[in-house]
Amino acid sequence: MVTEARVPDRLPAVLLSNPEMIAACRRRDFAAVFRLLKLAGVYPSLIARACDMTPSRVGEIIAGKRKIEKIDLVERIADGLHIPGRMLGLASRTWEQEAAPAQPRCHAPAPAASSQGLSAPIDPEFFVSHLRTVMPGHYKAANLLGSRHALDAVTRHVDLLDRLQQSTGGSTRDELLAIGARTAEFLGWLNQDLGDFSGALFWSDRAMEWAQESGDDVMAAYVLFRKSNQATAQRNAQKAVSLARAAQRSAGATHRIRALAAQQEAQGHALMGNPRFAQAKFDEAHELAAAPDDSHADDALDLAYCTPTYIEMQRANCLIDFGDPRTAVGMFESELRSLPPIYRNDQGVYLSRLARAYAVSGEPEQAAAAAGRALSIAIDTESARTMSELSAAGKALQRWHAVPEVAMFTGRLTLMSTADPLDR
Repeated sequence: MVTEARVPDRLPAVLLSNPEMIAACRRRDFAAVFRLLKLAGVYPSLIARACDMTPSRVGEIIAGKRKIEKIDLVERIADGLHIPGRMLGLASRTWEQEAAPAQPRCHAPAPAASSQGLSAPIDPEFFVSHLRTVMPGHYKAANLLGSRHALDAVTRHVDLLDRLQQSTGGSTRDELLAIGARTAEFLGWLNQDLGDFSGALFWSDRAMEWAQESGDDVMAAYVLFRKSNQATAQRNAQKAVSLARAAQRSAGATHRIRALAAQQEAQGHALMGNPRFAQAKFDEAHELAAAPDDSHADDALDLAYCTPTYIEMQRANCLIDFGDPRTAVGMFESELRSLPPIYRNDQGVYLSRLARAYAVSGEPEQAAAAAGRALSIAIDTESARTMSELSAAGKALQRWHAVPEVAMFTGRLTLMSTADPLDR
């Protein structure tokens, strides 16, 4: 495990003798331990892999949102990071005994070249080129089949990018950081779609860090939009609006990024109950999304979804809460017919919203039909976004529980909602 994550076989003696590290280990204050490791070049993504944890869990520990108290996890961290047992109040670890100095051997050691050949590092420039080729395939897999189909591969890509950029310099490092920012941002989106907001925030922050390091203003603007989207999903209206405005002001904001940020600001106004402001920003977003843009500055991003159709789907969802569900129904039905089939994951979200619009309009049978289609997609894609929207549709359908179609849907939804969740 340690070799695979590329954590050093031995932490530097200067780190192990650091008074702060000694004190943090004695207290088993792993937030401090992980922060000190990061300063020493052992980044959270490496800590996660070495200790068999998710990056989001490591991020929560560093942020002080989660504490480690179980002894088996303490031992796993000690073994994964090669922290001597005595520093954590544990018995001497097996690997400490195995690593004890051996007696001198009489025969000559094997040539160093043979071991180097077994662990030859990947060429950074080749890896950048490879990622640019394969990322579109990951976008399509997540859109069509669900985020989990791309999660493992993209996580490994980002982990390798993180290791490569630490030992690469010059223009090649800038290229690694640039493609790394795009890959980390996409990893944040995958985590968000699967319901892991801690992981989503962690990777969006990493994407922003890398974008700023590499001077990629376009990517930095896009990450601001994505962070606004995360705030909206968590119903933090003020933060959603301020981040969306920051994205629109950004030097790297292209037509499409400004369109996305404008509609995100509109959603924030909708959450605050300001329909006039929301509609004005939706109009602005629609105009920007429909306008031709020949700059190609954002071609490296996956922005094909930024179309007038996308803007109107977001507007329709807000109309339900503005008291106009019938108009929302018509818009959803019209726009769903023009949605490309590759966006199956999003189709589940939009069908769920259509179901809620039908329910609020007093049409339970149509609502149950749309919700049933959305649930079938959600089962395949494992999308937490869709399940959240279906939950809202289910609440809107509660007063129609005696309608057979509604009863069938709510039974399926209850079965899915009570299933054992994945351990993230």
